[in-house]
Amino acid sequence: MDKMFVIRCKTYLSCVSHFPMGNTVKLKRILSPIGYRCESTLSSEDNIKKFIIENTEVVGDHITPEIRLRLFTPNCRFWYARPELWPFSDPYWAIYWPGGQALARYLLDNPGVTKDKKVLDLGSGCGASSIAARLSGASQVLANDIDPVATIATTLNCELNGTKLFPVVSKNLIGTKPENWELILLGDMFYEEQLADRLHSWLRECIRTHRTQVLIGDPGRAQFEGHTIRKHLQKLADYQLPDSVREQNYGLTTSTVWRYQPLA
Repeated sequence: MDKMFVIRCKTYLSCVSHFPMGNTVKLKRILSPIGYRCESTLSSEDNIKKFIIENTEVVGDHITPEIRLRLFTPNCRFWYARPELWPFSDPYWAIYWPGGQALARYLLDNPGVTKDKKVLDLGSGCGASSIAARLSGASQVLANDIDPVATIATTLNCELNGTKLFPVVSKNLIGTKPENWELILLGDMFYEEQLADRLHSWLRECIRTHRTQVLIGDPGRAQFEGHTIRKHLQKLADYQLPDSVREQNYGLTTSTVWRYQPLA
């Protein structure tokens, strides 16, 4: 088995105490590492949209059934196809990660959190948290994901839900000069220690500069639980994960929403 792939699986997906290495074969079908990527011939946005529609399934069996999303499922060709046939970078946007599910559920259950606020969804993936913020009355939403394909997938998911379109950008915002966002959302972003360190520093600067509120969704991955940021969090809600989500996330049973409150 490719060493790079195993490392990437450990750092991104598992990040939990007990990673069943026997399941990496299944993961390899879903997430192709850089070494397996082939060159994309799908250059236009319309072609990419068509490709996403043809190779994902509309799903609603998660903890936010109000929101429908185009995701990878066992009914999709690339769930089983050889990873080198996947024409883009790793399709993290095609999975509804448990931290993002908890975060979106919290926003839908507590619309006052986002109502009339300027919201940044950092590492937005499929766009579910952004959509939840818009449905809950946010005055302005910006979805940010460094994968350009994710930005197109988010637009498709907005259309699928009849949600007013919001800007989606692929520029890496971490470490940039903080803007006046009233609320920043992060779902499943603490999967690697170096990234967690950078987020910790940048989020503190956002709060110091603009008194930004920060909400984090995470199912308890090891890199998150063991990071110093945990000392600065207030638990807001726990959510039980459906059986299908548990199976795809190696035994994780709950996902939690935290408020980030650094001391300085």
